[in-house]
Amino acid sequence: MFFLYKKQKIYYEKYGNGEKKLIILPGWGEVKYTYSFIMNHFEKDYTIYYFDYPGFGNSPSLNIEFEMNDYALMILSFLKKKRIVNPIILAHSFGGRIASLLLGKYQYFCQKLILVDVAGIKHFSFKIFFKKKIYQLLKILLYLFPDCKRSYFKEKLFHLFSSPDYQKVSLPMRKTFQNIVKKNLKNYYKSINCETLILWGKKDKDTPLKDASILHKMISNSGLVIYQKCGHFSYYELPYNTLLILDSFIKK
Repeated sequence: MFFLYKKQKIYYEKYGNGEKKLIILPGWGEVKYTYSFIMNHFEKDYTIYYFDYPGFGNSPSLNIEFEMNDYALMILSFLKKKRIVNPIILAHSFGGRIASLLLGKYQYFCQKLILVDVAGIKHFSFKIFFKKKIYQLLKILLYLFPDCKRSYFKEKLFHLFSSPDYQKVSLPMRKTFQNIVKKNLKNYYKSINCETLILWGKKDKDTPLKDASILHKMISNSGLVIYQKCGHFSYYELPYNTLLILDSFIKK
């Protein structure tokens, strides 16, 4: 099924027909199979909605540049169109960026929020700072090469310095990706007031564990569970534990 936002077709799927609603906001480029065990577990009692972001899954690639706000407004427009009120929201990684704006900026109210290894808190890093400067310098030095060699070395630099996520997306989406990663959403997380569960993998290399502690301190009505031996997909690495925790949090 599809809905439209800014003439952009967004694919979504619906599971179950329960009166209560569960909204899943996946990470950047994720596919639904990592959430299938959660959907199967809750679809008897809930109506569950899952989304493919533009350029991934069944959603066409972006034709226009998106800001981070567009992703939040995209989901908000869907929730309003479907008249979904007071749902439970589960957000992983990039989905947390959306949730922070949805709840913190646009003041959408949800019954409970589950944040799993979420992104959006920026930290200054000398390593990243110098990496950018070196990349900029090397791009300038490329003009010392003849035209026939320049394109080859430019492509090598791109793959050497850019992230795998950035390399996978099409050219029109790369500017959108830049808009996403440069936005610090820390203050929006601070504005979240609903009861919140934070799940995090201690060995997460994409979103560091210190971010979990920051969120736990900022969101007053929150609890934190740390998966000691898991990484960025902590919920999927220990599915049985995840279901026990979610049941306890949601049904208590």
